[in-house]
Amino acid sequence: MQPQRPRQAVKARLIAWLLLVLFFGSTLPLWAAQEIRLGEINPLSGNLAKHGLEIHQGILYAVEEANAQGGVAGHPVKLLSRDDQSKPDVAVNQAQDLIFRGKVTGLVGGYVDSLVGPISQQAARHRVPFVASASLQQAITGNKNPYLFRVSRLEGIVQPLCRFLAQTLKTRQVAVLYAASPGASEFSDSLQANLRQMGGDTILREKFRPGLPDFSVFLLKLRPAQAEVLISGGFYADNLILVRQLRERPLGLKAFIAPWGVAYQSFIDEVGPASEGLFGTCAWTPGITQPGTEKASQAFVEGFREKFGKEPNTTTMHGYTSARALLAAIGNVLKAGAQPTGEAVSQALARLDLQLPMERLTFDEHGEPQHYQQVIVQIQKQRLVVVYPPERATGQVDFSLAAR
Repeated sequence: MQPQRPRQAVKARLIAWLLLVLFFGSTLPLWAAQEIRLGEINPLSGNLAKHGLEIHQGILYAVEEANAQGGVAGHPVKLLSRDDQSKPDVAVNQAQDLIFRGKVTGLVGGYVDSLVGPISQQAARHRVPFVASASLQQAITGNKNPYLFRVSRLEGIVQPLCRFLAQTLKTRQVAVLYAASPGASEFSDSLQANLRQMGGDTILREKFRPGLPDFSVFLLKLRPAQAEVLISGGFYADNLILVRQLRERPLGLKAFIAPWGVAYQSFIDEVGPASEGLFGTCAWTPGITQPGTEKASQAFVEGFREKFGKEPNTTTMHGYTSARALLAAIGNVLKAGAQPTGEAVSQALARLDLQLPMERLTFDEHGEPQHYQQVIVQIQKQRLVVVYPPERATGQVDFSLAAR
């Protein structure tokens, strides 16, 4: 029986080697496989679900568009979507699930900073790139997280809005009502600071809890304060209530402006004639795109309409833009013959330069988009008309409609 021992030993070593391959093979990074996995986290349920679903559809469209074109550098892309239920603790759990069990190459999505912040911390801890679709809070990018990038920034809203107030509306007395969220609070603070630099001021500022059903007490304060313009830092549902209550009791305002929630066709359809003359801001919407991207923008609108049976909006485009950024960075790494590790993809994002319908997308050292600028729109005859800045205007302000 002695001659059998070497054969048994070889067999035992072979079995041990196979077991090691099976064990460690399951932990190989996804770059070694044919399939590229992206992890998406958005509020698909809960109080933020409306815009979370819009971002999701933009991301999904970008992934399916990439696969229809042959994938990323020849690799098919699989999107793993998770619902954070509009809750920060759930967002953390979903991020960990996507990183450890889903073994994703990168993360995308996120609506409002209370959800984006926790996800970005997980991305930094586990060295996974994260491109946030909708984030404004400056503190989130202040610590130079090399794995966090975002496609929107607060300055891209506040600066054009303040110039519009000073140059077009020529107002110095502004009232601000804003939601008790990190991004909305920073919006109010930044707005006040910028207005003061231009010689204006916020004469009345008040915070409210999201979901407040009645703003009548605040509105009663506007006339005694001699406010000329009311700016809302609330969201879609908040602005529906505000506009209806403003129509019930005209206050002699020059204008009502809401950066979030007004520049949507769904808002116009729901409010109807009461929406005439309202001002909003947007980075993109069908018919409003970066100069030189008209064909790409129209192709996106037509393709989205065919897939989802409805028009895309500015929130949808934020989701699409964030996914396009992550896909492009992964593609650049693969085309260079490198492995799409978290570090490599993050470095590729830092070097990215994409011309997209919403913006020319390049990032600074903090992961902030360098060219993100929204335009001011006014609702005229149930459509959005760009009234500022002048070089992108498609019409002029109708002051007779603007008065509240």
